Amino acid sequence: MIEGLATEASPGGNVPEYSVSEISGAIRRTLEGTFGRVRVRGEITEFKRYPSGHLYFSLKDERGKISGVVWRGSASRLGLVPENGLEIIATGKISAYGERSSYQLVVERMEYAGEGALLARIERLRLKLAEEGVFDGERKRPLPLLPRVIGVVTSPQGAVLHDICTTLSRRFPRPVLVWPVAVQGEGAPAQITAAINGFSALDGQGKVPRPDVLIVARGGGSLEDLMAFNDEAVVRAAAACSIPLISAVGHETDTTLIDFASDRRAPTPTAAAELAVPVRTEMLAELEHRRARALGALSHLLQTARLRLHRAAAALPDLPGLLGTARMVLDDRGRRLDVALPGFVQGRRVALVAVERHMPAVETLLSGRRTRLALQGSALQTGLRHGMQRQEARLGRARISPASLAALVRERRTALAGMGGQLEAVSPQAVLARGYALVTAGGQPVTSARKLKVGEDVVLTFGDGQRDAVITRKKPAKTEQTALDI
Repeated sequence: MIEGLATEASPGGNVPEYSVSEISGAIRRTLEGTFGRVRVRGEITEFKRYPSGHLYFSLKDERGKISGVVWRGSASRLGLVPENGLEIIATGKISAYGERSSYQLVVERMEYAGEGALLARIERLRLKLAEEGVFDGERKRPLPLLPRVIGVVTSPQGAVLHDICTTLSRRFPRPVLVWPVAVQGEGAPAQITAAINGFSALDGQGKVPRPDVLIVARGGGSLEDLMAFNDEAVVRAAAACSIPLISAVGHETDTTLIDFASDRRAPTPTAAAELAVPVRTEMLAELEHRRARALGALSHLLQTARLRLHRAAAALPDLPGLLGTARMVLDDRGRRLDVALPGFVQGRRVALVAVERHMPAVETLLSGRRTRLALQGSALQTGLRHGMQRQEARLGRARISPASLAALVRERRTALAGMGGQLEAVSPQAVLARGYALVTAGGQPVTSARKLKVGEDVVLTFGDGQRDAVITRKKPAKTEQTALDI
């Protein structure tokens, strides 16, 4: 008999009679009283999330299946995000649902079923993101040397934030902008993703400055505690962040997927702060060392330039001495010129006087020229007279009779007439008088019709004159005639 179930004998026999609600209630009380809180291991199937916030699913293994439910009030405290195919250990109570005559597991907490299942799930996600290029080295950016503002995404409780701030104050104090988030639990991935995206969306124009570098940090813990940083949304947000990101999750041996997507990975939050800023004293010492080297190099350059200048100055001549010597030479030349010029003029004057003394008088030269001219004139007259006398004597010897002279003239006239007839026979003018014409172009005779062009000006010479003409067209080659406009 089920405990707590009241029995009532029926009139027809000793078999007890129960109502449906009595049976359902008795079963529920038996299940809840017998099992209490239990831990059930299985694979999630048939998972559904209702608008009311309740979660319904089933847990199965090789030989059985049990229904499960997570009430809305417990969904935020589960410890992980349930999904189909995930092997978990659910903690809760066994209860019955009388309206459907079924029993179910009311789950209050979930955890991954061993590290093997967790690591396998993480590895599948890692391979998927690696194939998409989320972890490629080309996507990673260098960290700024000295950021003006440092953003931190971590839990406001715990030692992580304190360690980061302490390290920054010790090395190089910088303003820190904290975005507090939950670092484990069901809502942790969504908060971390929102924080990274929120920092990336800042433009620095408002009251909130934009960080130059971002640190996502959390202290050590178990693999289940670090699962928020293996969430796909968190990893994608870290890879897409427009601010250089340093991941510092767990201890040195802990590795999460956000470490592959971040620009730099730090083994601890303290190491992340050391990566973010340099040591101020070391930077000052380096600057002082470089300043000293620069001053030394500048001093060496000045000394070298000064030495070269001294050498060049030593090689230059003494300019004041050169000027003094030039002045002395100029003064000497001036004095010598003052003395030599009057003497030169006087010498030229003496030479001119001497030449003048040796020259004959002008009257004497003219008298001699007149005498010579008179002698030459007399000789010319005498020669002319003798020539005329010789010509007269020659003409006297060549005198002939008038009859002989007339015969000679007739003979010469007949010969001249014969020669004129010959000339008249070959004269072009005689040919033109018979009706022919001479064609000239550019002053040259035209001997062929092919040489004339249409529109060319020509001159036609006739026996009694000339006329201008223009070539208008050409007649066929048979006639070889040319049309003219006169």
